[in-house]
Amino acid sequence: MRVLLLNLYFPPDTSATAKMAQTVVDALSDRHDITVLCGRPSYDPTERRPWHLWRSEQVGRVRVVRLGSTDYPRFHMRRRVMNYLSYVALAVPRALFVPCDVVLAMTDPPFAGIVGAVIALLKRKPYVYNIRDLYPDMAVGGSIVKPGLLSRVWERLHRWALRRATRVIVLGNDMRARISGKGVNETRVLVVRDGTLIRSPEVPPPLLDFEVIRAIRGDFRFVLLHAGNLGFYGAWDTLLEAGRKLADDGIGLVFVGDGAQRARLQAAAGARNIRFLDFFPASKIPSVLAAPDVHLISIKDGLQGVIVPSKLYGILAAGKPVIAVAPTSTDAVTLGLRQGFSCSASPNAASELIAVVRRLSRNADEVEKMSRAALAAAPDYDRVQELKKFVQIIEEAVRA
Repeated sequence: MRVLLLNLYFPPDTSATAKMAQTVVDALSDRHDITVLCGRPSYDPTERRPWHLWRSEQVGRVRVVRLGSTDYPRFHMRRRVMNYLSYVALAVPRALFVPCDVVLAMTDPPFAGIVGAVIALLKRKPYVYNIRDLYPDMAVGGSIVKPGLLSRVWERLHRWALRRATRVIVLGNDMRARISGKGVNETRVLVVRDGTLIRSPEVPPPLLDFEVIRAIRGDFRFVLLHAGNLGFYGAWDTLLEAGRKLADDGIGLVFVGDGAQRARLQAAAGARNIRFLDFFPASKIPSVLAAPDVHLISIKDGLQGVIVPSKLYGILAAGKPVIAVAPTSTDAVTLGLRQGFSCSASPNAASELIAVVRRLSRNADEVEKMSRAALAAAPDYDRVQELKKFVQIIEEAVRA
């Protein structure tokens, strides 16, 4: 089988979709030939590439075709849009000359799902749409794009692309429900979670860096950690309000990461127990996961099913409890309550979050019980098994 994968970002880009695209390619290339149609590295890349209209790289059964899109840094939004548009302008005509049996698109650029549907239609091939973040819902809900003509046209085109897809692969049940609500036959919408790598019992646990753990814990008696992107999707003001009111309890609220909202949040924090740290190197992730008493996952109201935080699965494998500050219909809440590894609080009610945190900080037995539940739940989200499901869906789409 020959697979054509469309995604602007691919290593040496370091975005989440670039890493996941590489993971998917590795899984598919065990049995199939893959052509990746991507752009010049622009998302915090580990290396840059000179301009060519396109240039191919072949490694085993994987052919990477890098188009000559612009490579402006991701922090300049208007120029980043130029990266998107130049990629699409080159990707559509180039894709028509790539032999394939199925077209697979991810969500970079944010309208890649529409582009993938157009290409599949022109090539008369089955189309699989792997949604990482749901647009335009995320752009509108995150106040990146204002409701209006642009968002309405975008939504109409996106619904057309969803209906055109032979299969739609999503990250969670909440995203599946949201897409089904757009009139898409739910039998074609399938859940494949990012999952996490499960360590076999005979493999020793990773060595922890106690300097990293001390940097996160400080001198707080109980630590809440949000590790990850500080973008437009979190209930950040609720977290900050709760953090300020927990200062006298000896409870620390620590953010590890960066993103569009970090500067605003740092300016608004206003409490000695709220701290911000930069991302640590990837080799230190086990230490970051092990550092707090409880991890925070936050999704603001209205974005349920739009974004599915896949960091949840690594937290479970680390044996750490979760507080999901998110709407009740999100997977972060429903899975946690069912399997016992999380508590939840409304993203609109700091008082709920404060009550949950105070209860846990005074009840070590409950925290330990949630930790055991996290470890017990982690194998249910084994990345190897999830990738097997992904590959099977692609194969079935060709046979459909």
